[in-house]
Formats: sequence, structure tokens, C-alpha cells
Amino acid sequence: MLCWARTWRLSQRGLGLSRTSFSTVPVAHSSSSSGQGGADPRPVRLSYKLLDGDAVRPALVFLHGLLGSKNNFNSVAKALAQHTGRRVLTVDARNHGDSSQSPDMSYEAMSQDLQDFLPQLGLVPCVLIGHSMGGKTAMLLALQRDINMRKLMLTNLVEADGRLVWRLNLDTVVQHLDKILAFPPQEEPFPGPTLFLRGEHSKYIHPSHYPEIRRLFPQAQIQTVPNSGHWIHASHPQEFMAAIRDFLV
Repeated sequence: MLCWARTWRLSQRGLGLSRTSFSTVPVAHSSSSSGQGGADPRPVRLSYKLLDGDAVRPALVFLHGLLGSKNNFNSVAKALAQHTGRRVLTVDARNHGDSSQSPDMSYEAMSQDLQDFLPQLGLVPCVLIGHSMGGKTAMLLALQRDINMRKLMLTNLVEADGRLVWRLNLDTVVQHLDKILAFPPQEEPFPGPTLFLRGEHSKYIHPSHYPEIRRLFPQAQIQTVPNSGHWIHASHPQEFMAAIRDFLV
């Protein structure tokens, strides 16, 4: 389980939302951001749900893991919106949930999705909280942009025509699985405070990874949740939310 968040220092622009929203936003990409040499210039529509809150403080933005969806964080998002008074956004990654499909499933493309998408909703600055694949997307976004980062159960089966089908672009996910399990090489570190939240029994963040984590994120805190695995937000929601609230202070 990887959880970390960052506060964007970008100019505020876009729409000011004052209600709970569930919709899609088109995200257009330049040829240099597709991760395939411009092979996928088509817009990607991202599906999201936004819980209303204080527009002055940075919103909380949850990014789900591989084969997940925005619905993975429904309970946690509602609780944190109530406890913190902040706006809380959950969003489907490309090729997942109700977002559009694309032949590109690189972290560069997913990072660019957010760079274009969040300002359209007026959600910069914001705090990013990513699980697994979503955590890597947030990591890359921090390393690519001049932003200040403070920290940082499958629900994709739906019934269609009387049978259960995957609500994701499984063919593209399988094709790019090696890239999803890896991480793009990066040289320049992100200097802001960062939190890595790992499950005690999870193998996704191993002590052997710590030197590279601290090279790229010099102010990283690495916190372990006892008796938990990879899905901390599902198995230990109270500890998960407490870690987020503590890091927001």
C-alpha cells in the first residue's frame, strides 16, 4: 500500500464546483505526452465523483490501484469529507471504471491526464493520495512538476447482457502490465514532505526500496500499519484515515 499526497502550487483556474458531482471531463493530450510517440492524440474522458467542501483548503484527490475504480474509496472519501470539511475527489484512471479507453497505459499518460484534468475542475492546489498504481502516478506527477507535495477488493465487475464483464480495458492493461509494475526512471528528486504508508504484510514496499525512495523523496516518512496487507484503506480504514488526517496537519 502506497499512500502519499502533495499540494500543488499551480495557478487556480477552471470551474468552481459547489455540489457533489459525478461526470466525465475530456482530457486532451499533446503528441509528446502519450508515451507512444504521439500514437494516441485522442482525448481521454475521465469519470469522477466530487464531494463538496471548503474551497479554500486543498481538496483531497484519491487515485485507485490496478483493476480498481473510484468506488474503492467511497466510504473513506465520505468520512474524510465529513471529518476534514474539505472537498474530496475520486477519479477513474484511463482504461478503468467509467473513464474512456486508450491504447496507452503508461504512467506518463496517466500523470498527464491529471495535469490537464485537475485544473479544469479548479482543484489546484490539491492533496494527492494514491494506492499502488495510483501512488506511482502521483509519484511521477510530483517528480515531473514544480509542485509541493505534503504527503502523500475489486469493484470493476458489472453485469451486461446477463453476464459479468470487466469494467476496464483489460487487453491494454495486460499489454502494458510490465510498465505498470515498474516505474519510469527519474533523476531529479522531489524535495517536499512525503508519506509512504505500507502494510506490515505487504511486499510492495520492501526495506530494500528505502534507499531509492529517499533518493527521490528526501523528506519521505515511511509508516507501517500493523497486521495489514496491500489494501490498507479496505482492511484498516480507521488507521488509514488517521494517517491522512495527521499528515494534513
